[in-house]
Amino acid sequence: MAVHELRADGHKVGRRRIARLMRENGMKARQKRRFKRTTDSHHAFPIAPNLLDQDFTATGPNQKWGDDISYIWTREGWLYLAVAIDLFARRVVGWATSDRLKKDLALSALRRAIAVLRPPAGLIHHANRGSQYCSLEYQALLRKHGILISMSGKGNCTDNSMVESFFKPLKSELVWRTVFQTRTEATTAIGQYIDGFYNLVRRHSALDFVSSLQFERQAA
Repeated sequence: MAVHELRADGHKVGRRRIARLMRENGMKARQKRRFKRTTDSHHAFPIAPNLLDQDFTATGPNQKWGDDISYIWTREGWLYLAVAIDLFARRVVGWATSDRLKKDLALSALRRAIAVLRPPAGLIHHANRGSQYCSLEYQALLRKHGILISMSGKGNCTDNSMVESFFKPLKSELVWRTVFQTRTEATTAIGQYIDGFYNLVRRHSALDFVSSLQFERQAA
């Protein structure tokens, strides 16, 4: 990603030169860490079919959303983050945090996305089989807005891998390099990252190295 940032600033550089300069200055790329599962699929709620079927492509906004939950450590304890991602431009269209891994967390992120974007009927909403997404209240909200419900296959984490394309940079670029004292501090930093950097500025390899909002503008 650094190569494309430098090229955009007018510098003529390549990957090998960047790698050499990093070695000479004792710099290393931040490595991925192990993923901690946050999905509780042992419940009696209804399971929807997998309508997405690992087809993460979209020809425009509000055709396919992917939702998931991850975790951030603070000195107050765990903070959980729920996000809704529009697959067309990889844009975070809704997010919420909570100290509890309950359905209200996922509902808050979904309500925010619906209120801001007002998606048309027929949108595919894809999530895992966690109790938060399978709850009757969550599924009722989706149906109320004409949103089609899609869920990952049992034990198949790759069915929701498009949301990991957000969580991985969030963790490596913000969470793993920061010691959050409180959940409020972490929530503020996450909001600034999402709204001020990830959607607006950060370049995505899947979008020909432009930001989500720039990709949407170009498509429009």
